[in-house]
Amino acid sequence: MTRQDRSSAMARLKIAIVLLVGASGGLIALQTGASVVGLAAAVVSGLVVGVLLMWYLTWITR
Repeated sequence: MTRQDRSSAMARLKIAIVLLVGASGGLIALQTGASVVGLAAAVVSGLVVGVLLMWYLTWITR
């Protein structure tokens, strides 16, 4: 596996993890019966948390 292939795969993995955390927030809000605004806020909050998580994990593994 070339360095470029590995970098591309890691970028896709990071994006997938961020989307998974965002979707998780949305699913929890949906399960609790949140309104559309609450659902959107949960997804956006989950995406922000996912980005922060990826930043932290990248930072500690350098």
